[in-house]
Amino acid sequence: MLRFEVTEDPSPGVDGQRFCHAPGLGLWRACTSANGDIVVSEDQLRTLAANAKGPEAFAHRVDQLLGAAWDDALEPFRRAGDGAPVTWLHRVG
Repeated sequence: MLRFEVTEDPSPGVDGQRFCHAPGLGLWRACTSANGDIVVSEDQLRTLAANAKGPEAFAHRVDQLLGAAWDDALEPFRRAGDGAPVTWLHRVG
């Protein structure tokens, strides 16, 4: 019944990352841009375009690449956390 979302902010020369886990969905991971958007690679887009069997299949695969099911599953918990204290982890160098 574990649910979580972990984000790593990008730093110079390194993409950020987002990890999400929800029961029944498992773990999902994607790279993120400086503003937090999910980054879909050129190879992922080429594979999607080559293998999609119609508009519905294309749209479904885009949702998978963007983690839509994980967003839907985790959204109620994000709202519940509005205003809650946040613990930021910092790298100590």
